Amino acid sequence: MNELNITPLLDLAFVLLVIFIITTPQLVNNLELNLPSGKPPAQSGPRPKLNYVVVAPTGEIRLNDQAMTLPVLKQTLVQMKAQDPEVSMVVKGGADVDYQNIINVLDAIQQAEIAKVGLATVTQ
Repeated sequence: MNELNITPLLDLAFVLLVIFIITTPQLVNNLELNLPSGKPPAQSGPRPKLNYVVVAPTGEIRLNDQAMTLPVLKQTLVQMKAQDPEVSMVVKGGADVDYQNIINVLDAIQQAEIAKVGLATVTQ
């Protein structure tokens, strides 16, 4: 035999191609994000008032420096949304906070249908 048999090499190439074709659609993420443009925002009018929700490592929740429980927070957020449809929230939590507490607060904000939400970390 003077020729090199490339049939096994082609079989391997086709198998790899099929594997990539199958796994590539699963890598596509359909999460819609509004990413910042990198330009400073144009200041048109007064800055909106931000409301801060701080989640402590002990699980305590504070809305604008007022301690409250999660059900009271939900009621307060609904009232705030009724008063101002463009209400803005910033959720703060440190690295040592149980993440489930942050999720519960974000869930309460979502149930109140507040769309302008930011996340911040608390540094010690």
